[in-house]
Amino acid sequence: MGFIQEFKTFALKGNVVDMAVGVIIGGAFGKIVTSLVNDVIMPPLGMLIGKVNFTDLALNLGTEAEPVMWKYGAFIQQVFDFLIVALCIFFLIKGINRLSDITKKKEAEEVAAAEPAPAPEPEPTKEEILLAEIRDLLKEKK
Repeated sequence: MGFIQEFKTFALKGNVVDMAVGVIIGGAFGKIVTSLVNDVIMPPLGMLIGKVNFTDLALNLGTEAEPVMWKYGAFIQQVFDFLIVALCIFFLIKGINRLSDITKKKEAEEVAAAEPAPAPEPEPTKEEILLAEIRDLLKEKK
């Protein structure tokens, strides 16, 4: 198999395409979460703390001539981003699992309904009836 054919087979597998879609949607979702944190959550939180913009929080570790800024506010902002993304993904996975469980139950019910009922046992033959009567008579004589 040639390199191009092998690459084509690899690239068109469902897993690779699914992963690519996930990465693209994840990037877009990340922008939404960043906007949510930066524009919706952090401003009121900054107002509660004392009209502080978290991204501006920093500590000067250097001198006035050569400042070295430790930007811990940006870190706090990123922690909020992460927590919101993690919470959203948790709820998403929880919802998907719930839908998956419902689908599995429905499929199991359909399979159970589709299975035919077991066939009734056949009637005993005349020989079997006669042999059972002989057995019962022999038991009575003892």
